Amino acid sequence: MTKPCTALQSAEVEHGYAFRARREATVWQRLNRILLVLLIIAVWLVIVSLFVPPYKKLMQSRTEIDNLQQQVNEQQSLLARQTREVTLLKTDVSYLETIARDRLDLMKEGETIFRLETARTKLKPIAPARK
Repeated sequence: MTKPCTALQSAEVEHGYAFRARREATVWQRLNRILLVLLIIAVWLVIVSLFVPPYKKLMQSRTEIDNLQQQVNEQQSLLARQTREVTLLKTDVSYLETIARDRLDLMKEGETIFRLETARTKLKPIAPARK
């Protein structure tokens, strides 16, 4: 009879150890999962920190390129206007006459020019300070 009791007791003891081993395994599994998640987050943060500064620099470069392209367009527009004006001054006599009359205050013989100027506000004299 001693054997069955011992076997029963040893089975309970082994069962208790197996349960405890299973519990410890789940604790280690949880710790391993947490460690894995933290490792993945750390790797992701390293990757992000490596790619964010070049991306910001790229965006700044694109903004600068857009600004420079706008300046180029404005300069091309100005060049086109000035080239057109030079061409007109060289070829169109009536345009040249109009510009000369307007800018150089020239007039034809017997012609009277009236220019209207905007009214200027008169400054009031400052009253002498009283003693």
